[in-house]
Amino acid sequence: MSDKKGLGLIALVGMVVSSCIGSGVFATAGQLANAASPGGALVSWLIAGLGFLFLALALANLGAKRPEINGLFQYATEGFGPFSGFLSGWGYWLSAWLGNVGFATMVAQTLAGAMPDIFSTGEAGNPNVMAIVAVSVILWIITFLVINGVESAATLNAVVMVVKVASILVFIGFCIISFNAGVFTADFWGTMERNVVLMNEAGVELGDLGTQVINCLLIMMWMFIGIEGACVMSARAERKSDVGKATIIGLLVLLVLYIGASVLPYGVMPYEELVAAPSPATVTVFEKLAPGWGGTFLSVAIIVSVLGSWLSFTMLPAETSSDMSNEHLLPASWNKMNKKGAPQMALIIVGVCTQVFFIVSSFAADAYTFAISMCTVTIIISWTLAAAYQVKIGVQDHDVLNVVFGVIAVAFQVVTVILSGWAFMLLACLGYIPGFIFYAKARKEAGSGMSKGEVIAAVIVAILGLVSIPMVATGFIAVF
Repeated sequence: MSDKKGLGLIALVGMVVSSCIGSGVFATAGQLANAASPGGALVSWLIAGLGFLFLALALANLGAKRPEINGLFQYATEGFGPFSGFLSGWGYWLSAWLGNVGFATMVAQTLAGAMPDIFSTGEAGNPNVMAIVAVSVILWIITFLVINGVESAATLNAVVMVVKVASILVFIGFCIISFNAGVFTADFWGTMERNVVLMNEAGVELGDLGTQVINCLLIMMWMFIGIEGACVMSARAERKSDVGKATIIGLLVLLVLYIGASVLPYGVMPYEELVAAPSPATVTVFEKLAPGWGGTFLSVAIIVSVLGSWLSFTMLPAETSSDMSNEHLLPASWNKMNKKGAPQMALIIVGVCTQVFFIVSSFAADAYTFAISMCTVTIIISWTLAAAYQVKIGVQDHDVLNVVFGVIAVAFQVVTVILSGWAFMLLACLGYIPGFIFYAKARKEAGSGMSKGEVIAAVIVAILGLVSIPMVATGFIAVF
């Protein structure tokens, strides 16, 4: 790729913040209200914040200790071999474009809410065929933009970051002004009134504190996808030292924005209205706080915000697959560059996959939650392997502190999947089946082929994926 231009600290922070801030920050107020009380949400944020702090510290330390390594999957390759590198890279690739499906779904829902006569089926927030077509056009415009220059797209992304952060701060400011401590603290742990409201609305209960935390974690983890954005783009950084700084700065900015935007609404709107608000719930909240213009303002902000993240998530999988091709983990054809220095074929593949899955997921019972859950569990593979490499380096360097950081980061990812995302992880295994074909071809091109152990591991993953098919068909894994 072209190295004529590099990304500075601000652009790298923009990759982190803009990649993470997309649809999640606007939808989470409603999602958390349906999963937890104010107390449960705050405890969940504490756990998620600490978990991602240790992951960010691990990524920052890896960037400092191994500055010659570019991207996320290379950590797995360096630490555990090419097959682990493929599992990490392919998982990241799947996650990135599945995230685009989530963004596409959110844009469609926002259009349906803002202009129901054109883009809605008649039910609040439910997009029609016109919405799907409009979002599909946006998908290919973004793809074309990135095809015409990755660095220029990254610069635009930094500009979009400023716009989206400003709009969230406006929302938080209005929430602070209108905040009612009595409304916020009423049934703080969700053992009385909130359970009655939720039972009447959705037929389920919040459960005890542990259940609330479990139900929140996968939602929250989706909001941090992109925390590795600076790491993935490290090959294009002006200074390698900026990669770790950008990751930590980005995380701190995100925590302030996320906690404010998702927890403050508990104190500005009656609980029964918050749980019933159509997605994205912040539009309903802000319309109540600023009647006449608040909903429209935030709808525009959501579309701009999501498009910024969509732009990032179009660059990141293409960058990853291109780098994987260089490492002989994907066929050489995946790294074919155009005159602008962009991996055109890889970008087109990402666009086609996003388009197909967006249409398919539109038939899911909750298309947005399904897309973001799939996106989250696939990237957990990449995060976990990177944190495991941090543990390995810490052991080699006799660095106890970094070993502890890495172990906590690994444990956080694994426990979250076991508690709340195992069904989606089985479905994600299906996505690896075509990847193994490409991996086998790439290894053949490299003259080595797949080892016996790699073949056995691939077969096991494929079987786990195939097991998910009858589980979906029988409704054991609820999708449609």
